[in-house]
Amino acid sequence: MVKDTSVNICGVRLKNPILCASGTYNFRESGLYYDPAALGCITTKSVSLLPWDGNDAPKIAEAYGGMLNAIGLENRGLDAYIKTELKMLKAAGATVMANVVGRTAEEYAEVAGALAATDVDLLELNISCPNVKDSGIAFGTDPKTAAGLVAGVKKASGGKPVIVKLTPNVTDITEIARAVVDAGADGLSLINTLKGMRIDLRTKQPVLKAGGGGLSGPAIHPVAVRMVYETRRAVSVPIIGMGGVMTGADAYELMLAGAVAVAVGTAALIDPAAPLRILEELKVFL
Repeated sequence: MVKDTSVNICGVRLKNPILCASGTYNFRESGLYYDPAALGCITTKSVSLLPWDGNDAPKIAEAYGGMLNAIGLENRGLDAYIKTELKMLKAAGATVMANVVGRTAEEYAEVAGALAATDVDLLELNISCPNVKDSGIAFGTDPKTAAGLVAGVKKASGGKPVIVKLTPNVTDITEIARAVVDAGADGLSLINTLKGMRIDLRTKQPVLKAGGGGLSGPAIHPVAVRMVYETRRAVSVPIIGMGGVMTGADAYELMLAGAVAVAVGTAALIDPAAPLRILEELKVFL
């Protein structure tokens, strides 16, 4: 079995290639199951300049092969994030990637600029959330707009590596990938959730209050593998693969497709300790 599992993401050394996906780790709850420093990196829940309320409930629904969510990037804002979640994770020895959101390009840059003054290790720009009005998804589907946003964030990032999280809800993901890399992105995360919907047969209304939401879980894994494979052949920057990773075999498949590291999301909502299990399974393949 391989002994050295470390990988390098944009100059940041991760002790192993397994991360948690944004929105699926909370220090107080997840920390009951494993030490955050045991993973290669903890990607924290999206952080905006000011607190966001998110969408109304119901926000989560089961679906064949996964789940739908329309959380709406609910968070307590930048100041609370720096003073609580980030502080606790760094005190625990974790490598941390902050997921950045905003309603305007200026908000993204302001959040990135503030985080540049902290000991966060990497910045992940969420330009691809499918269940928030007037935010990331508008940036993530247009190459020119996405490039402009990335260029602004890079200027404000103070040298922190900028990873751009891409949406699968486009015709050609490589077009967006090339645009943001040309604009200065140091790396890419893909994929985010696929747009989906379920309807309650009794009420004849959407199950989620917001209507549609993001589909995650094993059902989207083949889509993730294909998009990582295509993107790896279009750009040379490091790729963090994600999408329906439930086992070490799933993680290894994404690495064979071209990912340097792999993020675990929905699996950790079923079993909070899943990232560590998947890491041990991955070691067998490596």
